Order: sequence, then structure tokens, then C-alpha cells
Amino acid sequence: MLKVKSSKKVCVTERFSIFYLFMEIVITDIKEIECITDALILPLCEGEGPIPYRDIDSALSGLIGRVMSSREFEGRHNQIALLHTPDDIIGPRRILLIGLGKRAEMTGEGIRQAGGKAASYLDSLGFKGVSLSTRYIASLMHSPTVFIEGILLSLYKFKKYRKEDTEGGIEKLTVLGRVEDLDRPIRWIEAVSLGVNFARDMVNTPSNDMTPTALSEIARGLAKDKVSVEILEREDAEREGMGAYLSVARGSMEPPKFVVLRYNGGNGPPIALIGKSITFDSGGISIKPSEGMEKMKYDMAGGAVVLAVIKVASEYELPINLIGILPAAENLPGGTASKPGDIVKTINGKTVEIINTDAEGRLALADAIGYAKKFRPRVIIDIATLTGACSVALGSEAIAMMGNDRGLMDKLRSIGDETYERVWQMPLYDEYREYLKSDIADIKNTGGKTGSLVTAAYFLREFAGDTPWVHLDIAGTAWAEKEKPYIPRGATGIGVRLLLNLLREI
Repeated sequence: MLKVKSSKKVCVTERFSIFYLFMEIVITDIKEIECITDALILPLCEGEGPIPYRDIDSALSGLIGRVMSSREFEGRHNQIALLHTPDDIIGPRRILLIGLGKRAEMTGEGIRQAGGKAASYLDSLGFKGVSLSTRYIASLMHSPTVFIEGILLSLYKFKKYRKEDTEGGIEKLTVLGRVEDLDRPIRWIEAVSLGVNFARDMVNTPSNDMTPTALSEIARGLAKDKVSVEILEREDAEREGMGAYLSVARGSMEPPKFVVLRYNGGNGPPIALIGKSITFDSGGISIKPSEGMEKMKYDMAGGAVVLAVIKVASEYELPINLIGILPAAENLPGGTASKPGDIVKTINGKTVEIINTDAEGRLALADAIGYAKKFRPRVIIDIATLTGACSVALGSEAIAMMGNDRGLMDKLRSIGDETYERVWQMPLYDEYREYLKSDIADIKNTGGKTGSLVTAAYFLREFAGDTPWVHLDIAGTAWAEKEKPYIPRGATGIGVRLLLNLLREI
């Protein structure tokens, strides 16, 4: 038997605390009928009958077979049947059958969703301890850890501002299988899932608490061992020449915080990760419509991803060097706010004509990219809720990806398919430069509605230059309006699994 981790995780700073629950995971190689648990999860494909669990069905006098022959459970994808077991016959008090769908159509994502569906259902019933049989999924040539990932991601709850008790729900998961096969993969899956939930907590927190200062203090809380944190104040950014970034913060009384994290876990040039960190985006003088504006607390989702990635990379001790940059600010229409028509100078000396103050993310990222180049990074990856046009083009199903490093983009596409944090590459034709041509400055910050998804990325390309660079637009995917099998409504934490699995592969 192996216990993977304990249940409570707390990240505390001077002004802000993140508190979230996580279950204890125990791996043990015992028979299913011997496992004492509130509910034993048995995954099963459609049309295969009770044969894969013949020993359990026999111990229950054919109960599973009767339920299946009556067609109360057929194994359709995400179909559920909860069976109560007779007292003192077997260890599990209940059996939960969860459908994986047809074997020929089964995918890793389908298995992940089934894990989320099963766990959400059992959690809603108030069960404290559940168990999972892994032998059947393993026999299908799939890793059981994908199912477990669905379980872990589905149980996230954001209760910080509710009176109800933050305790409750599933507290222990017993995984039945060989420790030597499951220990390391489950450790990785749990670390990544904790990172996703860490990011979800930050994004779900309202902007009166999740200010640039609060975000910088969370970053400071990650400083230990191989992680160092530096916070550039407004005066520091002025000395660096970050006129574009600072222009975003001019309308707010909240001071901007330019956060720089360094994780030294390996050798060679670092990978620079830049996360858009606008803790609230009203649009500034080019103000947004009031409907739905409350969701604009999510405009720091890219920064939350970067913090989560560095947190997990350092705790898991990935052998790699990372630079994390969060240009944090609020975009508000105060009396000192930037105005359409203003011209600002960026860190590399280029001037930008501000056509629309609601195209503020690219201004902050431009100076962040320029600052990142000082570290001579192996590659720069920026992740941002950058454009409403991303949602128009791809809905909430894919991350828009653009860049100048085809090999890295191909790798991200492959990992995106595996994690189901899918990316879709958009073009960056040289002709898009004309869309951003200004009559009075080196470049303007928007070319208008036409091609706005790609011209936003092309704007960033002007500052990346020849440095290998990839841009990930998560505007359509960082927030879920509807609950999905392992994604609760609200912040999704998308990008954490994608980037961590990329770094692990690198």
C-alpha cells in the first residue's frame, strides 16, 4: 500500500489566502471484493457484459449481470448505475458502474470524462471514501491515470465566499492496482491537477481581492529553494521604458506590479512563460458593454497559468530553467486613463498609437516580451485572454495558437490533443503588418475588427522578432459557462496541463 499525498493544501500571503481541499490517494494491490469502501468504481465498455468483472459478479450472485441484461446499464459513454451490495458479502458497500462507450470509439478524453462523471456523482451523494478498479482500463491498453485525472479535476469547488462549510465531499481515493505501475504517474497527475485548481482559484477570485498587489504576493509565496521572485514597481517599470504596459494602469488607483519569477531546475537557456495579468478589464476609455463585464476578473487567467506552472515545476523538480513574467495591472477609465489617440513608447523603443484602450493586453505583453528577451530565452510562450475574436472564431473548444516556431507549435498541437486542451494554429501572414500601420507611430495597437484575432498576435510578433515565440489565446476557453464532466462552471485552468506536459516532455 502506498499513500501518495495528504488532503489539505494552503497557500497563504499577507493579504490573500488560497484554500482548497484535495483528497488522500492510496494505491494498493488488493482484490476489489476485499476493499472496504463506500463505493467501488467499475469502468465498463458498451456491450461487453459483466465478464471483465466475473469474480465480483459471482460474489454478488450475478447482480451486475442482471442489471446489464435488464438494460438498466449498457455501458454507454458516461452512463451510470449505482448498485447496493448485500451486507457483509464483499468489502464495497456499493458498486458504481460507469460506461466508457464502445471499445472501438474509446479515447483518452472519453476515459477522462468518465472519471469526472463518476466522481462528481459520488461526491454529490456525500461519500467520503471511494475506490477505483484499474484492471479493466489497463486491459484496454489505456493508462488508468487518465481516468484518475478526470476524478481529480472534477472535484474542484470554489467556496471561499460562501457561508457553507468548506469541508465535505470525497476525502479518500483508493486506487486498486500495482504500486510500481501507478505510483509515479499518479504523483504527476495529482501535481498537475493541483496546479489546475490553484489557477482556477485565482481566476475565480473577484477583482476586489485579486488585485495586482495580491497577485504579486501570491507569486512571492512561491519563492523558495530554486524559485526567486522579483516585483518591479511603477518606478522600476518606468526606468525600464515600459510605456505600453504602464499606459494600461494609468486609470486605476491600484498600482501595477510587474512580476518576474525564476525557476532554476536545470541547465541551458530558460523557457520564458508570459501570462497576461489584467486583474480587471473594463476596457478603459473604450469601455466594454456592462452585460457580462463581471466576468472580466478572468483577464488574468494567463498569469494564473504561469504561476501554477512554475509552482508545479518547482515542487515536482522538473529539470528545466523557467522565467515567468506577469505584467499585472487594472484597466479602468479613470481621470488619468490612457485615451484613444495617445502614443506610448515600448521597452524596445518602438512607439505605439493607442486606437482602442480595450486592446490593452497586447500593450502589456509587448513590454513583457521585450523584457523576457533580456534573459536570452530558448523560447518565449505567452498565454493570454487576448481577443474576443478568439471566441468568435473557435468558440469555447480550442486555444488559438500563432507563432514563429513551427516545431514547438507542432509539439503543442500533439500535447493539446492528448490533454484535450486543444490548440488550433492560425496564420501570421506578412500582409497583416499593413493592418497595424500607423500614420504617426511605428505601429498601432489594433487594426479594427477585420482579422482581429490574428492581427493581435501579429502585434506581439513585432516585439518577439527573431526569438522563437508562440502565442496562445485562451479568451474562449479560460471560462466555462456550462459545467462539463471534469470542468465545473467558472474558471477552467486551461493551459496548465498543456504547458506542464510540454515542459515535462522537453
